[in-house]
Amino acid sequence: MMRWICLMLLASTLSACWPESFSFRDSGGMAPEWVSFTIQNLENSAPNCPLSFAPLLTEQLKDGVQNNTRLILNTKQGEGEVNIEGAITSYQVQPVAIQGSDNASSNRLTMTLSLKIKINAPKVEEWQLVSTRFADFSANSNLADVEQKLFNEIAAQMVQDLINKLYSNW
Repeated sequence: MMRWICLMLLASTLSACWPESFSFRDSGGMAPEWVSFTIQNLENSAPNCPLSFAPLLTEQLKDGVQNNTRLILNTKQGEGEVNIEGAITSYQVQPVAIQGSDNASSNRLTMTLSLKIKINAPKVEEWQLVSTRFADFSANSNLADVEQKLFNEIAAQMVQDLINKLYSNW
């Protein structure tokens, strides 16, 4: 009899904690009204940034949003529920890890991306996203030799910042 009571008590406790439903699909914090997005070609307003980086970053942002969210790319500018425009505003190399003889053992490439995200549904909103990311490289390396690799590392982090912003608006 005591076992039966314990079993019933355990069953009622577990049923109270059991979820009503569960899914392996993450709906995230994106509004269900969002179906498509557009990204205007980024401007390059940073004086030292190579001219090819703005179009490359634009394509990486498009690919990242398409591959990591449910949004599809709308090719008609400004007609998506989410419309993104922006610019690379800073691109600089600075020495870090200064040693005793005032020589740097490594350098840091820092990029800043400023985005304006216009939301058209369910209500009209405008968000700002400023993403500043960096990558370090050896002072013995020539920037031209490692610049593309560093750009790809930084761009991947900026893409993730945009995706996080779309999912959570933080």
